[in-house]
Amino acid sequence: MLRRLVIVLVLVCPWAIAAPKSYIIDTDNTAIRLSWHAFGGILSWATFSGVTGAVTLNPENDVDDHIHVTIPVATLVASNKLLTWQLKSDMFFESERYPTIEFTSSRVAAQGDGRFRVFGTLTVRNIARPVILEAIVKDPRAQALTLDATTAISRASYGMDKFALVVDDRITIAIAIKTNDVPSS
Repeated sequence: MLRRLVIVLVLVCPWAIAAPKSYIIDTDNTAIRLSWHAFGGILSWATFSGVTGAVTLNPENDVDDHIHVTIPVATLVASNKLLTWQLKSDMFFESERYPTIEFTSSRVAAQGDGRFRVFGTLTVRNIARPVILEAIVKDPRAQALTLDATTAISRASYGMDKFALVVDDRITIAIAIKTNDVPSS
């Protein structure tokens, strides 16, 4: 009798056997790059390292999907030393007062072919704003995940509106996340 009940549950409720897999972000192999235009079109950039967090994906039920990332502002490196100092200063990120940037997903929607639209909240300088990431997971069934995502934000919406006459407001963000080889669940 119990055996029949288990078979019926598996056939009627496939979600009952689907289990999400959680992965820890591989800090050494994860990077975030910001880019923007300044002075009439010159491309500028900065990178962050030391990223930590977790990714949970369930190929059978995207309601279980979740991404949380913490970015230490102190790891910011820009295209030159002066720009690095300016970005970490109170002109922009205020790294001493606000040492981390956080992203937490609220929904991960599968788009097919390893593509996802990730809805969430980006918190910079204690200002939280909704963002949408366009993400690609390379081989979602692999032991380690590789996730590439992009989005664009308005720096003014996070209170970083200095030099508005010479620096574009739109900041493009490219994220390359790798996870550890073994899922934590």
